[in-house]
Amino acid sequence: MALGKKWRLSYLAIAASIIALDRLTKAAITSEMPLHSTKNIIPGFFDLVHARNTGIAFSMFADAGPFIKSFLIPLFSASAVVMVLVLLWKSEPAARRFHYALVLILSGAAGNLYDRAVYGYVTDFLDVFIGTYHWPAFNVADSAITIGAGLLLLDAARTTTEEPETQRSS
Repeated sequence: MALGKKWRLSYLAIAASIIALDRLTKAAITSEMPLHSTKNIIPGFFDLVHARNTGIAFSMFADAGPFIKSFLIPLFSASAVVMVLVLLWKSEPAARRFHYALVLILSGAAGNLYDRAVYGYVTDFLDVFIGTYHWPAFNVADSAITIGAGLLLLDAARTTTEEPETQRSS
């Protein structure tokens, strides 16, 4: 295999590891905690919960009709996976921050897509809150997508503020 393609496979291996972690954590929650149960971990800040999300990130569209939940959401998720794979495959080997962002988004989208395709919902179990304010429950896949999106924003910000190579030598 050419050296130029090996770097892509290493990123796909990272994505597979994150997907495996997502699957393992969701399986642990579903086997150890009854649905809708809560286990306090850090009082006043963090609980483990067992929730099902039939919508997309942070339960958006959870009350949508069956066409949206059964067709549009999975189609959107599958399209995101394909788009990220294409971006990863076509990008330059030196764009490491960009690659890590794509790997995180890819693994999160794929992990949640698997749940939607197999179960019709996504298992969420991380519940962060302060007082009565609760962030919607989320999972490892959601975390990967969020961190990946943050890295993309950081990459875009740094790319726009860096001077072009030709201007630096002047």
